[in-house]
Amino acid sequence: QWQVVESGGGLVQPGGSLRLSCASSEFSLSNYDMAWFRQPPGKDREGVSCVTSSDGAASSADSVKGRFTISRDNAKNTVYLQMNSLKIEDTAGYYCAPVGTCRNYEHTVLFNRWGQGTQVTVSP
Repeated sequence: QWQVVESGGGLVQPGGSLRLSCASSEFSLSNYDMAWFRQPPGKDREGVSCVTSSDGAASSADSVKGRFTISRDNAKNTVYLQMNSLKIEDTAGYYCAPVGTCRNYEHTVLFNRWGQGTQVTVSP
């Protein structure tokens, strides 16, 4: 069965940066709008950013606008999340998933198949 694999998380100080990657060897990410989600400790999973399959247009949650940038490299079958100016409240497990549409990505997750995620911890 196919799965997506997230990587790039780690421990970083406030104000620092990380770049997350989402890839799959069996699933063609390029055919889908792809989104990043995160789940802070003790909280529900929430949408972070989405990038369309058609033209690479991006949308992001207000909490990360101006700090996080989503992008994709279809040749590498990979989606990225560049995270700058990290805050303590960005601490969470980060996951990627194909979605039906970026216009409503939080509610159109496809296949309900999640990877292991990658942990991001922002701490002084």
